[in-house]
Amino acid sequence: MRKYLLAAGFSAMLAVSAAHADTVKIGLLGGQTGGLASLDQPLLHGAELAVEEINAKGGVDGKQLELISRDTRSDTGETAVMANEMVGLQVNFLVTPCDGDTTIAAGQAGQAAGIVTISGCASPPILAGNVGDYLFLNATPDNIQATALAEFAEKQGYKTALTLISPDSPYTDKLPQYFATVFEKDGGKVVSTVTYKMGQQDFSVEVSKIRDISPKPDVIVTSAFEPDFPAFIKQLRAAGVDIPVLGADAIDTATTFALGAAAEGVVFATHGFPENGNRLEQFDKRYQAKFGSAPESIFAALGYDLIEIIAATVKGAGGSLDGTALQASLNNIENLEITTGSITYKGMNRVPNRQVALVRVVDGKPQHVEDIIPDASKIPAP
Repeated sequence: MRKYLLAAGFSAMLAVSAAHADTVKIGLLGGQTGGLASLDQPLLHGAELAVEEINAKGGVDGKQLELISRDTRSDTGETAVMANEMVGLQVNFLVTPCDGDTTIAAGQAGQAAGIVTISGCASPPILAGNVGDYLFLNATPDNIQATALAEFAEKQGYKTALTLISPDSPYTDKLPQYFATVFEKDGGKVVSTVTYKMGQQDFSVEVSKIRDISPKPDVIVTSAFEPDFPAFIKQLRAAGVDIPVLGADAIDTATTFALGAAAEGVVFATHGFPENGNRLEQFDKRYQAKFGSAPESIFAALGYDLIEIIAATVKGAGGSLDGTALQASLNNIENLEITTGSITYKGMNRVPNRQVALVRVVDGKPQHVEDIIPDASKIPAP
């Protein structure tokens, strides 16, 4: 009994010590190699810049930020193992990769340990509910992106649409379905849904189905991403199909803009756009100065956003690093100014409300189309 009491007392001392430590430990898991690298690599770089700049200004309420990163190699099993490692390291925040399956795997470890867990840029809104009340999203949720895309499609006069989906992930499956819900509610019609398997590089069957549809749909909507989207769009255009294509945030990468004529005119939803004098433009300049090159994609800014959100959470908790206090603080964030705009968690059940930027590919460069704050009454439930 004495040994048990001593052990319990020691554990309690560790918990108190962790709650009042002088360092905020952030465990960041990401696929720095493998299929998620185009998203997770820039996110890590943006987070590194934010930690460096915040610490140079004195940290948060006198606490320095410590970033501990691990390469999950874009593997779900590896992510689960590393999440448990982070729990053992007593991190105060756990950041999960930009993917639904890996977020669930890591989020379960964070949930069990009572650690506030934030997905770096996974966007399916169902994730928060699937894992539990300690998991939050950072990126613009899929149902909000989809609503903005549907509103844009209506403005373009599109009456019919085809959705290209893969049931292999919540992102590639649900986002086009959210679009269909909003589009059809407002009078449009989804005339066909074509499915594909994630990771395939031959889209000849899918392209043939699209080419042979009569009458042709006004627009194609998909949330396919690398390596699938580049393969699809190149084969679609090579087959002579010139139907406009709408995509989502995961194609806001250098790869898309390097596709040449195949990607010309593609419009996608993303998290922000650098305009003259805005915070995102200023971030791009500081990123260039630190890393010697421009941000690889908007996901670098999302990494910076992530650390700004964590800093605001610690401040809102009065400097406490107790998991319950941090969870309550993050749930109370409202209209926080971050690098890509503003973000609200209050009343959103851990799925943030964000403004959506629409971008068009023109001559291999991004062209800002417009910003949309979707009509809340139109946003489909997760």
